[in-house]
Amino acid sequence: MLILLKNLFSKLKIKSKILIIAGSDSSGGAGIQADIKSVTSLGSYAMTAITAVTVQNTTGVKSIIPMPSIEISNQIEFTSKDIKPDSVKIGMLHSTQVINSVLKSIKKSKLKKIVLDPVMVAKGGAKLIDNKAISVLKKKLIKKVDLITPNIPEAEILTKIKIKSMLDMKNAAQILLNLGAKNVLIKGGHLSSKTLKDIFVNKKETAIFTNKKIKTKNTHGTGCTLSTAIATYYGCGKSLKKSCELGIRYVNNAIRTRPNFGKGSGPINHLNSFIIEKKFR
Repeated sequence: MLILLKNLFSKLKIKSKILIIAGSDSSGGAGIQADIKSVTSLGSYAMTAITAVTVQNTTGVKSIIPMPSIEISNQIEFTSKDIKPDSVKIGMLHSTQVINSVLKSIKKSKLKKIVLDPVMVAKGGAKLIDNKAISVLKKKLIKKVDLITPNIPEAEILTKIKIKSMLDMKNAAQILLNLGAKNVLIKGGHLSSKTLKDIFVNKKETAIFTNKKIKTKNTHGTGCTLSTAIATYYGCGKSLKKSCELGIRYVNNAIRTRPNFGKGSGPINHLNSFIIEKKFR
């Protein structure tokens, strides 16, 4: 099948290499599977270190099988030794031991340009990380990454404040900066409003990305997809702020063109960045 890429692809370094450290999703809508689709759709090369195997579909998570921390480290280090990543996306880290192993491997492999999606709760409500691990993530990990991308429930857990407005989002972002985060993108999808506002904050600037909210139940994997898209653009040489803007645009298009699969919270369309010639449709 002949696939033509949008003009955006010509602006990216196609040979950029992205390492994804995250859990898998057997339904393909989130986790490693969504991450690989996103990186590939944006013209880059995806590598993975799987932290856990989840058994799930659009209606919820049935079980979670964690990977041994030593094997997570081996995946990161052995892969990076051969193919040096241009950026890294970190997703599901389910325990203190795993977080410490990832931190050690990042330092050993001298990995840079790191985006952290602090995955804590699945779409269906299943908890994906324990309380002790959350504490370690706050004290150690967020200081070692370039960007953290919590949604509102995750930001509430990390900051211990309730978020019901844009002002609350700004306050939460400031708390995360005070905890050592370099850059914060808080996603506003959980607020009740007709517009979707995401806020990017660091010590020098604040940017608000405003888009029309799309009414749909099919948003499975949006957080995974966004953080991976940002890491991809970042690895291709874009600034973090621009990477957030482009990543948000990519995800919004993916939601808008969703395939409506499954009986629950269905997946989004990771292939929205492709244009297929009419004769091949």
